Amino acid sequence: MSFNSTVAPVKRGKSDAILDWLQMFSGVALIIFVFMHMSLVSSVIFSPSIMDTIAHTYEENYMAQIGGPLLFLLFLFHFYLAARKIPFRLEGQKTIWKHAKMLKHRDTWLWIVQVVSAMLILVMGAIHMWAVLSDLPITAARSAERIQSGPWIFFYLVLAPLVVMHVVAGLYRIAVKWGFIKDYQRGGLNKFATGLAVFFICIGLATLARFMTLST
Repeated sequence: MSFNSTVAPVKRGKSDAILDWLQMFSGVALIIFVFMHMSLVSSVIFSPSIMDTIAHTYEENYMAQIGGPLLFLLFLFHFYLAARKIPFRLEGQKTIWKHAKMLKHRDTWLWIVQVVSAMLILVMGAIHMWAVLSDLPITAARSAERIQSGPWIFFYLVLAPLVVMHVVAGLYRIAVKWGFIKDYQRGGLNKFATGLAVFFICIGLATLARFMTLST
């Protein structure tokens, strides 16, 4: 009996550690994708033909057709890993909220921001992927037509800042949690993360503005 009770916690500890590593690696992969995706789409600001050339290159090599579904699976996998630590019961949510107000700790509130944004991104990100992948090939004109029609502009005005805040917060928390920075470096990392978020939010808004003024 004592042997079994000793071994079981070790197994759980090892599995939790492996899942934490997988969560970190999947998170880093998605962070890199988001920054690359926003940078490439923002090429429309300079010229729609540049965006069309980039999109055509990706589709010609089946990176959009194959990479899109794979990316969605990675997206779901990362959410599944992160959801292990999210309280879905009302009692748990009340406890987290109570502790956050009591502790008044910035990183605790940052985690709450990540959780709330993750729930919204799960739904909105799936809608975005479906809208794009069901209307191939990707072109600046098609993207502009979609954004200029119906409520899509409001959809992206919410989604773009949410994604940026989520991935930048994730980048910060990964650096802190896994010891890539020291305690005395947190102030500098916070300034860098804030600047990075502002930079990409501005890029996202400028890209949306360009799509809204693009002739279709």
